[in-house]
Amino acid sequence: MRVIGTAGHVDHGKSALIQALTGTHPDRLQEEHDRGLTIVLGFAWLTLPNGEELGIVDVPGHRDFIENMLSGVGAIDAALFVVAADGGVMPQTREHLAILDLLQIQGGVIALTKVDLIDDPEWLDLVENEVRETLSGTVLDSAPLVRVSAHRGDGLPELLAALEDVLAERPPRPDLGRPRLSADRIFTVSGFGTVVTGTLTDGQLNVGDDVVILPQGTRGRIRGLQTHKRKNQLAVPGSRTAVNISGVDVDQIQRGNVIAHPNDYKPTRRLDVSVRLLDEISQPVRHNSEVKLFIGAAEVMARLRLLGSDLLNPGEEGWLQLELSVPLTAKRGDRYILRRPSPGETLGGGAVMDPHPKGRHKRFDQNVLDSFETLAGGTPAEVLLQALLPLGAASFKDVLARASMAPSAIADAWSELLAEGLALSLGGDPLQNSATLVTSRTYWEQLAQGALHEVHAYHQNYPLRHGIPREELKSRLKVVARIFDALLSDLVAGGQLAEQSLRVKLPGSSALPVVQLPAYRVTFNPQQQNEVDRLLRDFKAQPYTPPSVKECLAALGEEAYNAMIDLGMLIPLNGEVVFRWEDYQKMVAEVRGILTREGEISVAQVRDHFNTTRRYVLAFMEHLDAIGVTLRVGDVRKLKSG
Repeated sequence: MRVIGTAGHVDHGKSALIQALTGTHPDRLQEEHDRGLTIVLGFAWLTLPNGEELGIVDVPGHRDFIENMLSGVGAIDAALFVVAADGGVMPQTREHLAILDLLQIQGGVIALTKVDLIDDPEWLDLVENEVRETLSGTVLDSAPLVRVSAHRGDGLPELLAALEDVLAERPPRPDLGRPRLSADRIFTVSGFGTVVTGTLTDGQLNVGDDVVILPQGTRGRIRGLQTHKRKNQLAVPGSRTAVNISGVDVDQIQRGNVIAHPNDYKPTRRLDVSVRLLDEISQPVRHNSEVKLFIGAAEVMARLRLLGSDLLNPGEEGWLQLELSVPLTAKRGDRYILRRPSPGETLGGGAVMDPHPKGRHKRFDQNVLDSFETLAGGTPAEVLLQALLPLGAASFKDVLARASMAPSAIADAWSELLAEGLALSLGGDPLQNSATLVTSRTYWEQLAQGALHEVHAYHQNYPLRHGIPREELKSRLKVVARIFDALLSDLVAGGQLAEQSLRVKLPGSSALPVVQLPAYRVTFNPQQQNEVDRLLRDFKAQPYTPPSVKECLAALGEEAYNAMIDLGMLIPLNGEVVFRWEDYQKMVAEVRGILTREGEISVAQVRDHFNTTRRYVLAFMEHLDAIGVTLRVGDVRKLKSG
């Protein structure tokens, strides 16, 4: 299934040629028939001699409708470039050619139309030479040229054969498993509801699929699919497709919106792009200029940020970051066109390098410019790495979505990154499970060093604490739970950190060569040690009526008190009662022994046994209930079974 698009000056016979080839006039509006020119996109189809079906997008040629033309040529496989024999190369001939060149529409056939109006063969030769000279150095440089007459039928079989040959040389549209359709028409069919048409790319759609309309996020379901007015159960990449969507009103979709499976794409308000300006633009393009961006069937206003320079002169190439007025959906490698809003003028175009940059780049950052160079012309492994680096750690699926690589290149590219030690898998084989977390070694080592330094700094700031709380460390590193869990597991397994009671500490020197951190254990300074020793003597003197939590805090301060708990010297039972660890253990053992012999015990019995007060006994017995040693039954406790 292939799609071609017409291009050429107004009134050079594009629509008449389509009607002669297909039997269908592509103009749909009454105004178009009345005025004899195409205003909006028209559509038709035919079957080539080899049996392959071909969709045709007929675009306006008049300069007033050039922006309508742009919405139709972004997803075509080849161009049918039309030049009238009685007119030759005209202004929109050149502008349409420039647009095809910027969009890198590689395949094409030249139709020299209206030859029935010319009696002089030498004139036809002159026009053909002029066309060849105009096409020189463009994507249509070597395109075949066929002389045709839509009125008499001259050359039509030869034109179809030329189209067949050109398309045979073009690779089929890849199936990346992530279908998207940029809507170029939206309408309602009585009894069916909302219908959206466009050229399907990057994957298949099936009847019954759940879909999302981007960027707004409206959900719907595919009720029916048609290609060339035939119902289908599925639509394949590269086909002109009409999608009947249930659950979505026609006014909820606009031209340029993307129909996709949920979670495959996310909208963006910023694009990093390469750009090439046309030679004939009226003035240089300056930083912070306002432009119109055309990508797929979408048209949005954008503010351009020039990277690496303050202006670009006609014919120059460079890098841009586009700040969009409204969100749109794009992926790496998508081609686009820029136009000046007023006076209207096609400026240039290029390719999307990164559809989701992490932020506004510093305009003269050499690292950013170098990464663009790699994305523009690197090997598959380099492209994959450049897609991975800004993400830090992410699912392999997200990395592939950013890289937009051919499926056949993925396995070798990933294997190369692993072999060179440039990337890591954080569990499992991402080639088998695309949800697997992957990261670059550079990012992972930086994150690990950050974790080690945070833990070390915490020990220095709070020398009497056993370690930094796990959640606090995650918060300081500013990573999501899944990445933090993988990092901590990695560092604990490598002996660089230890985790105990939801606290993280340094057990010894870091294994990372660039980070040398000392072993750590909690120690008291001489004054603190004297206060600790004095308090422990008070506990020993009154083991079952010891100092309260409040008295401990007054004697030591919060830091030293918490350190004694972390070191296992004290065990608090609630906000008021705390015991020395060895006294607590003795009490638990003796209560267990009584319960084993007697079967049950009351609070009064425990109080008398330890010669203490009800306040301490209640805290102790409620604690035993909470940890599952005892079970309260009425006014007594019993050993909890199991």
